[in-house]
Amino acid sequence: MVFAMARTRPTRAEGVRRRPKDRKEQIARASAEAFSSLGYYGVSMETIATRVGISATALYRHYSSKYELFRDAVLNLGQQLVDCTAFVEDATNDPELTLRRLVSALIDTAMANRESGGLYRWEGRYLRGDDQATLIAQIRTVHHRIHQPLMAIRPELSSRQRWTLSTSGLSVIGSIVDHRAKLPAIQVRALLADLADAVLAADLPDTANNIIEAHRPVTAVTDGSKYEALLNESMRLFNIKGYRDTSVEDIATAAGMPASGIYRYFSGKSDILAAAFRRAADQLSAELSAIVGTMADSEEALAAVIDAHVTRSFCRPELDYVYYTERLNMTPGDQKILRNLQRVTVESWVELVVSVRSEWTPGQARFAVHAAMSLVIDLGRLMRYEDSATAIVERLVDLTLLGHYRLRATLPAK
Repeated sequence: MVFAMARTRPTRAEGVRRRPKDRKEQIARASAEAFSSLGYYGVSMETIATRVGISATALYRHYSSKYELFRDAVLNLGQQLVDCTAFVEDATNDPELTLRRLVSALIDTAMANRESGGLYRWEGRYLRGDDQATLIAQIRTVHHRIHQPLMAIRPELSSRQRWTLSTSGLSVIGSIVDHRAKLPAIQVRALLADLADAVLAADLPDTANNIIEAHRPVTAVTDGSKYEALLNESMRLFNIKGYRDTSVEDIATAAGMPASGIYRYFSGKSDILAAAFRRAADQLSAELSAIVGTMADSEEALAAVIDAHVTRSFCRPELDYVYYTERLNMTPGDQKILRNLQRVTVESWVELVVSVRSEWTPGQARFAVHAAMSLVIDLGRLMRYEDSATAIVERLVDLTLLGHYRLRATLPAK
């Protein structure tokens, strides 16, 4: 009897499910992807537990709160960028080789985190206090490591120029987390490396503007239309305060009407957000059609599209930024409509780019277009959307899409 009982115990033990050794890594990966795709407020502990295949109770054994999960996910992404560039501190070889290795390492890291990389780009604003400072320090470290070989290769560069170039390189590489276009990995690496090399080697003029991330105020609406005022003021406030921290009362006050008056036009904040983006998409479509319809030369048309896009982005900087940071607050149906509208715009650009860059396939051109759009946002924020910076941004977008500089009166030709 004793013998029989002794033999059954190992059998029961063999049926016990052991916790995977990489459970912590599974949770970190699942939470990063969830926060990136759904936004900080769209994720619950139950959401992440379901993605990992465990109960919420089990998840709380590892993390005490959603914020703790979020903080670790964001700072882990930042730390990966720091770690993959750490070799620069001990590099004693050719600075040009060091810069190429930096670009390659950053591309590999961006591709490995394509499903979650948008987290630190667009959701990192929800970090608190010291955590926000840590993320800023991580990104600053990566910039400084890019600056090291740049200073050796191009000692004439000013501090502003170095920041402009490192921001451009990181923007081109990081742009792949903002879209889901497909290409073989080897082609993505080669294309991003070429684009990053091009912007890092760009010739730039010096300016006296400081490198401070901020936003230029939008001119108040004066056309008397309450509908237009609501759209413009809501986007301005969403940009400054964030969608969640902007109330209907805030929007009404800015538009000069009682809160109850908003509901004559919109059902709520989400409806305002969707309407503003639809209006912007319609205006963009009309602008593209006008340019393409009046210019027979593809390169001239693409150049005009670039200039119009940069000018519009600098005049209304909140549109692009709020799109990437707040679009998840729209209904799924409105999100789908906006994605389709954006896809149509991108494809219009792709057609022009392919006609100018015959060496590129539509797939390659698509990645380049997204890189160019990312450049406009990131450089605009870096340069505080100053009017004097538009020519610099246009020059870098020219390199990305046209593959060369256009002669401009304010900039020296290469």
